[in-house]
Amino acid sequence: MPLQTGQKAPGFTLPDSDKKNVSLSEQQGKNVVLLFFPLAFTSVCTAELCHVRDNFQQFEQLNATVFGISADSPPTLAIFKGQQNLNFSLLSDFNKEAATAYESIYENFAWGLKGVPKRAAFVIDQEGIIRYAEVLEDAGKQPDFDAIQKTLEQL
Repeated sequence: MPLQTGQKAPGFTLPDSDKKNVSLSEQQGKNVVLLFFPLAFTSVCTAELCHVRDNFQQFEQLNATVFGISADSPPTLAIFKGQQNLNFSLLSDFNKEAATAYESIYENFAWGLKGVPKRAAFVIDQEGIIRYAEVLEDAGKQPDFDAIQKTLEQL
């Protein structure tokens, strides 16, 4: 059964693009937006993350910390972050532990790849409870950023 709003968010510790570990538990007291995405450097993922970059002030005004999460390696994410001038952290879920815990993983993806994170969005409140959950089966679609913003406004 997929994760639902009202559930405690699964914890994780993942390296960021600077190879520093980031734990969800360290975010206690903050609203958090987790954006799982399949692969860096692909068109829809780039558009999604650049949308966040371009609207980052809205997330800040709503007291939200944003993390992009993919199975790409930290060095790959560092290059991608730099090329796209992203102003938020990208986390490497290389072992797919977080994507699995958040039930956001494709068994079969394009090009015969297996175990690729699904495009998914989660809003987690200051107490670590999931307040918004969206897992997309179609990797060509983006999360509902209006619904994410509305959820953050209500926290």
